[in-house]
Formats: sequence, structure tokens, C-alpha cells
Amino acid sequence: MTGTTETAAVKAAAGAATAPAPAPAPRPARLWRGATPWLFLLAPLALLIVFTYAPIANMVAYSFTDWDGVSPELRWTGTGNYAELFTRPELFEVFWVSGYYLAASVIQIVAALYFATILSFNVRLRNFFKGVLFFPYLVNGVAIGFVFLYFFQDGGTLDSVLSLLGVQTDRAWLGTPASANTSLAAVSVWRYLGLNFVLFLGAIQSIPGELYEAAELDGANRWHQFRHIISPGIKPVLSLTVILSISGSLSVFEIPYIMTGGATGTETFVIQTVKLAFQFNKTGLASAAAVVLLLIVLAVTWVQRRLAPDDKVDLV
Repeated sequence: MTGTTETAAVKAAAGAATAPAPAPAPRPARLWRGATPWLFLLAPLALLIVFTYAPIANMVAYSFTDWDGVSPELRWTGTGNYAELFTRPELFEVFWVSGYYLAASVIQIVAALYFATILSFNVRLRNFFKGVLFFPYLVNGVAIGFVFLYFFQDGGTLDSVLSLLGVQTDRAWLGTPASANTSLAAVSVWRYLGLNFVLFLGAIQSIPGELYEAAELDGANRWHQFRHIISPGIKPVLSLTVILSISGSLSVFEIPYIMTGGATGTETFVIQTVKLAFQFNKTGLASAAAVVLLLIVLAVTWVQRRLAPDDKVDLV
């Protein structure tokens, strides 16, 4: 029996060695298999090109003309719009307003990281608090602007709440540049806190739970877990939120435009650009300003990525 089994095994191995290789798939099948991913990408790529890259290309082209946004005729002016931008320093003075939003973004990131860390552990009503924190980001920006316009007006909601607490104030919250910009920056913190909170929470929850269990066995408290586990684990997401916060601070538009229209020293670079295009009919100059803003955001992002590159995180 043993000899018979060995003989059968030898014959099977020999047959396997001499078996012909499977025939390659036909050329049309290989081509179809290679084209399938591109067919799925066709619709999103078309939308991206039509609604993103084509408008950017048109904007760059308009920046070299004196188009007023209405006339069908375009006159080529070369770099005249850019020369006008950089010879009028008052057009860049509005970037000082972005400092308020940049400071607010620091508070926003710290608060979002704090709440994400707390709610990543088992606490009571954590799902309720997650919804409360994320809800403002779901509300339309125009609606938020009108709500807080009544909130900060004289005798409005804020003054009424302060009077109930025994604090009497006749201050015009949107009446001076400092108080108006501070109020508007606070509104932006309230609105975008939920976005950063969700990003941080997802990054924290992606960290393996075994690391927390091992840290607890070693006697590590919550602070030690945050410092040695959470902080290194969310470094790429933290870098992303910093980039978003800086670019958002430079391109603030919605809330100040709705609440003040750029009055009382709250005008941002984007509001100024919109006014150049639609109020003063200088679409060519506004396009040049938009291109400059885009280059500034890209430069700041590049510098930030060079100073704090995304290293590979390996906690296990």
C-alpha cells in the first residue's frame, strides 16, 4: 500500500509539473479591466474639471484683462492688475483682520482637541454632547450670520442675558473694529468647532484600544495617555487642521459679509475682492486679487508642511 501511494504521488507531481500554464485573458478583457476604474472616476473628474479647474483657469485669464464683468469685450492688460495690487498697500491692510480669526482658530483647535479627548472615553451622555458640538457646523452660514446679528445688536440677546446676570452694558458689540472683529471671530469658533472636533475624534478612535489598556496596566493616567499615545497618534490630523485654520483665516468671507458687510473695520481680503468685482466692476483686478490670495494660501501651506512634515505614525 505504501509503495502504491508513493507511486501515485510521484505521478501526480509529474503531471502537475508538465501541466500547461493557464491561457492569458483575451486582450479586450484586459483592456476592459484596466478601463473599469477610470469609468467610475469619469463623473467625479468631469465635475471637478468643470466646476473647479475650469473656473480657476478662467480666473487666471481674466486677471490679465480689464474686464468689467459685464462687457463682452476683453482688453489684454498683461501684468497691469498685479502691478496695481502691489502698488496699493491699502489693499493688503485688510489682512490684519485675519489676525483675529487666526487667534480664534488657535482657541478653536485647543477646544476641539479637549472635547474630542474627553468624549473619546466612556463618559455619560457622550453621544448627546457629540451632537451638540457638531450641530453648528451643519447650520447654513447665512442663517448663522443673521442669528448672531440679532444676538450682538444693542438690546439683543447678549445684552438681555448679561442684564439677567446683573451686568449692565451699553456697549455696541459691532460698533468698533476691535469689538466687532472679536465678536465675529467668536462666531467662527462656535461654527467650525464641530468640524475640528469630528476630525480629532475620528483620529483618536482609530488608535488601537490595546495601547490604552497597556498604559493603564503600567499606571498611566489620562494625561500620560494623551501625551504619549493620543498626541503622537493624531499628528497628521493636527497638521491638517492647522492648514485648514490658516487658509480659512486668510479667506474669511461668509460671517463678516452677512453681519457687517465689511463695515467698522471688519472687511477681509475676500470681501474686498467681491466688492472690486461686483460693486466697482473691476473683475480683472478682482481676479488678480483672487490669484494672489490663492498663491498666498499655497505658500503658507507649503511652509507649514516643510516646518512640520507628516511623519509616519507607528504606535504599535
